[in-house]
Amino acid sequence: MKALVTGAAGFIGSSIVKRLLADGYQVVGVDSITDYYDRDLKVANIKRNENSGFEFLERDLNDIDLSAALDDVQYVFHQAGQPGVRKSWGTDFDIYTRENVQATQRLLEAAKGSSTLKRLVYASSSSVYGNAERYPTTEIDRPQPVSPYGVTKLAAEHLCSLYASNFGVPTTSLRYFTVYGPRQRPDMAFTRFLKAAELGEELPLYGTGGQIRDFTFIDDVVTANVLAATTETVPGAVYNVAGGSNVSMNDVLDIIEGLVESPLRVNRTSAVAGDVWRTGGSTERIASDLSWSPTVSIEDGIAAQLEWVKSTLR
Repeated sequence: MKALVTGAAGFIGSSIVKRLLADGYQVVGVDSITDYYDRDLKVANIKRNENSGFEFLERDLNDIDLSAALDDVQYVFHQAGQPGVRKSWGTDFDIYTRENVQATQRLLEAAKGSSTLKRLVYASSSSVYGNAERYPTTEIDRPQPVSPYGVTKLAAEHLCSLYASNFGVPTTSLRYFTVYGPRQRPDMAFTRFLKAAELGEELPLYGTGGQIRDFTFIDDVVTANVLAATTETVPGAVYNVAGGSNVSMNDVLDIIEGLVESPLRVNRTSAVAGDVWRTGGSTERIASDLSWSPTVSIEDGIAAQLEWVKSTLR
C-alpha cells in the first residue's frame, strides 16, 4: 500500500505519516516547510519519521509534478495548507488562497487522472461553520465562516465535492474540531499554555476565556483519517471529527493548573477578529459510516500533551 501525505512536516501530517509507517504503508511526504512557524520544528517532525518506507519531498504543491508524486498511490491525505485564523486578514489572504484553494485544485486535477487512487482525504475545518446556528452542529447545517481562513477551507472542501460529483474523484472531507496533542504547533493555545505553565511564565489568553471549544486529540484525528481512507463511502462525503469535550478555555486552564499543581499567571487580552464563541460538532454521521468515535478525554489528552511539552524543554 502506498500513500501520499501533503503537509507531512506539520502537526497532523507528521502524525499521520507515523501511523501509516507503523501500519506498513509506503509513504511519500510533501511539504514546502514554510516559515509560518519555526522551520526546525518541522524538520524535527520529518526526522522522527525517517524510515526506509518514507520518502520526503520538500516541494510546494503549486510547483511539484503531482502526476509523478501520485504514481502508484492508493491513498492521499491532504493536510497541507496555510493555517491560522488571525493572520488570514489583509494582504496575507493571498497566501491563503494560494496554499488552501489553488493547491487543492491542482491536487484534485492530478487525482482526476490517477488510475490507482482509492481515496483522497481532505483536511477541512470546523472554521467553515463560523458561529453555527445550532449545537452540536451537523454536516448539513449551513456553513457561514467568519474568517478569511474559514472561507478558503470551505472553498477547498467544495472543490473536493465538485471533483467527486463531476469526475468521480473519491474524496472525503474531514472537518476537524480544534486538534491538540503532542507535536501541536507552537502558535496554538494548548502548546502556548502548557509551555508557559511549565516555565512559570505569563500565559496569554484572548478574550474572557468563556469561549467553548470542542477539542479533539491527535490520535483520534489520525484514526479518523485512516478510516476515511479505507472505508467505502460515497465520493464527496463530509464528516465532522469532533472530540466531544465542549469545555471553555477557563475550564482548560483549570485542568492545566491541576496538572502542574501551581497557580497560572494569566494575561487576558482582547478577543481576536474571526474567532468564534463556540464550536461543537455532531459525530453521528462519522460513527454510523466509519465506526469512528473519540476515545481520549480532554483531561487525558492535555496530560499527554504536557508530557510532550516537558520533553521539548529538557
